[in-house]
Amino acid sequence: MSRRRARRPRAPAWTATLTWKAALFIGVMCCALAALLGTLVHVSVTGQTVRDAREKALSRLTDVTRLYEAGEPLPPFAGLDPEGLPEPLRRLAGRGERGTMVADRGGRSTMWAAGPADGHALAVRLDHSLGAGAIDALDRSIVGSSILAIAATLAVGLVAVTRVTRRLHATAQVARRITAGDLDARVDDPRTKDPRRPEDEVAAVAGALDTMASSLQRKLQSEQRFTADVAHELRTPLTGLSAAAELLPEGRPAELVRDRVRAMRGLTEDLLEISRLDARNETVDLAVHDLGPLVERAVRASGTETEVRIVRDAAVETDRRRLERVLGNLVANAHRHGRPPVVVTVDGPTVAVRDHGPGYPAYLLASGPQRFRTESGGKGHGLGLTIAVGQAEVIGAELAFGGAAEGGGAEARIRLPEYVRFGDELPEG
Repeated sequence: MSRRRARRPRAPAWTATLTWKAALFIGVMCCALAALLGTLVHVSVTGQTVRDAREKALSRLTDVTRLYEAGEPLPPFAGLDPEGLPEPLRRLAGRGERGTMVADRGGRSTMWAAGPADGHALAVRLDHSLGAGAIDALDRSIVGSSILAIAATLAVGLVAVTRVTRRLHATAQVARRITAGDLDARVDDPRTKDPRRPEDEVAAVAGALDTMASSLQRKLQSEQRFTADVAHELRTPLTGLSAAAELLPEGRPAELVRDRVRAMRGLTEDLLEISRLDARNETVDLAVHDLGPLVERAVRASGTETEVRIVRDAAVETDRRRLERVLGNLVANAHRHGRPPVVVTVDGPTVAVRDHGPGYPAYLLASGPQRFRTESGGKGHGLGLTIAVGQAEVIGAELAFGGAAEGGGAEARIRLPEYVRFGDELPEG
């Protein structure tokens, strides 16, 4: 039996944000810095406190040794082999050496100092609880101040990072608007307008995006003007050429001339339509239509052998003339580049146009139809699907290109805004 590999749990989306990463970085660095500084302060203060207590204990041991050698009584804090003397100090004194050690005596921190005296250990003790308490208080102060410093640094850092990420989000939003076709969108970062103000990296990105958008807008507008100008300039000679072709005597040459004139006239009209769509100043005549009869009428007008299947009819709010234009172009493209049978299916507010040919080319599925580009050896100029996409966008429909799920072939699916008659849903009586 094969085992299915367990999937690793996916981290929440917010963990990938720059704000979270900056907060984590700032927090980790602040904790590391606070731990380092706290350790250094603790070690320094503890060492100094212990050194002071050791020097004081050794000084008392020297005084007590003089008293012991003079035969005078010892003070209460000193004695020979006193009870509670740490064993390491007892062995050290037995070897004839002096030393100090901090140990616990009756629950209190005590500094011991011991030295040799006639085969015994002469020792003194010094209460070290105040020093130990001061070190504990210092440790608590270090922890508390570190927490406050980390919180303050994290808050200030998050404010600074949030200002940067907010500007990045604004730049990304403008980039998305440009991608959607709004070429007038600009970031307009104030740091890029005033030369006296230094630019940071975010301002440099925003300025580069604005410059790119302006350059792209100029190029697209130039192309749109060129397309419109060419189409307009061609209309007048084509009209004269069409009239002259009608005067030619009947015969095969005249038919060829008229056919080419009709093709050039169609191409010119397509170019004019694309230029109007590029200008984005089209007006829409919306009305409610039953989709099934509208599709049947559009297919009949195409003059092709196309099967229409109505799985479920629906009422849609659309521009009838523009929708018929979209459907006509999709059906014509299916017959021109695909193979029969061509089937148009209505399923609610969705219309699918399918053929049984080789399918759409890879470039079209990846980036959509492109004007004046078709597969090698194919007929046409790549304008039909371009117009279909533009008209679908104008009427608020979604047009997608893909492959048929079964049997192969190409399939274009257009989804329209469905119109819901609320009165029909109300119960009778």
